Amino acid sequence: MSHPAFCGVSRQHLGDLLEELQPKWRARCEGGRHARRGGARRRHPGAGPKYQLTFHDRLVITLVHLRTGLTQEALAVAYDVGSSTISRTIGEIRPVLADRGFAVPDRPGLRLRTLEDVFAYA
Repeated sequence: MSHPAFCGVSRQHLGDLLEELQPKWRARCEGGRHARRGGARRRHPGAGPKYQLTFHDRLVITLVHLRTGLTQEALAVAYDVGSSTISRTIGEIRPVLADRGFAVPDRPGLRLRTLEDVFAYA
């Protein structure tokens, strides 16, 4: 699924996205957990349930879904998980991608983060 025909980005760019977004995703997840717990963690890091999908899988699933419109059920079959896991994965990764913004090919320093940015660029 990480082939550029499915996810829409080259393998090099996918690697760069992984390096850039993984720390932000982890911080976002830990911030949410901290808020739900109401304080510091009670267990040692690494304790508790393990993720079924790696961050790489989560990013690829989200990119494939956004690019192809492949249903969550089909992605669940491809990754041998439940469709609710796919739905949760897409819900977690989309905000991280949106915060990053979208690059404009002819203007390397410009990132479009909001609809107003898109209209201003157009």
